Amino acid sequence: MKIDIKELEKSEIIDELSIHEIKSVYRKIYSSGSDTTSVYEYEDRNEKSWMLYAVLVLLLSIFYIFSNLSAAKPVYIESFDLIVTPGTFIYPFSFLVIDLLSEFYGLKLARRAIYLSLFSNLTIVLLLSISTMLPIIPSWGLNNAYDSLISQVLSAVLASSLSFFLSEYVNSYVLCKIKRMTNSRYLFIRIFFSTLTAAIIDSFVFCLVAFYGKLSTEEIIKMAVVQIIIKFGYAFFNVFPAYLSRYYFNRYFIKNDA
Repeated sequence: MKIDIKELEKSEIIDELSIHEIKSVYRKIYSSGSDTTSVYEYEDRNEKSWMLYAVLVLLLSIFYIFSNLSAAKPVYIESFDLIVTPGTFIYPFSFLVIDLLSEFYGLKLARRAIYLSLFSNLTIVLLLSISTMLPIIPSWGLNNAYDSLISQVLSAVLASSLSFFLSEYVNSYVLCKIKRMTNSRYLFIRIFFSTLTAAIIDSFVFCLVAFYGKLSTEEIIKMAVVQIIIKFGYAFFNVFPAYLSRYYFNRYFIKNDA
């Protein structure tokens, strides 16, 4: 498949290309010394890069869905007298995934990943909800336990969906904004501040929506602060795999046409 570069610029196809693919197209034009009548060939599309995109979207969905389902299992940390959910320790990895998506593929495709993850989670929750309405086997001893578990999961869906959407949306925006301001330098700055900003929004929105009217304002604030502290540590941690991921992405997934 070939298309004139002028037609490509006017079409919707260019919106589906990653930043690196667009650079690859223009690098090919300028390096060959040709004019803008050059064509975009299907071979210019980097399949490895898009396979990585699919994997990152899958990971984002896994982290998000696990965090929702595991909300029904509170964990008590006796040493600190804290009650958290398993998702508190897994969910912050979603910030890293969004950072990588924003870094490698741009704001638009990062947001599409957020929409896909949100849709997959809501679909699974809807199907689980429908499953509680199906005819039961009276002799099966887990009927009530199953219904109670799904009910608990559903109660956390609204809060988690809202906090997930807002925090990840802001996370991708802040990273791309800082990237433009710093001219793509200082990766650690945009990774740290985008993750920290998302963590603050996510924690306060989730705790407020999920527990408003059930816990006192003081308890809600304490719970949110604890989550922010934990995610603050992940903000530091995320910097190192981000640098490593960028190195391997540039080495193995970017096709050099020059």
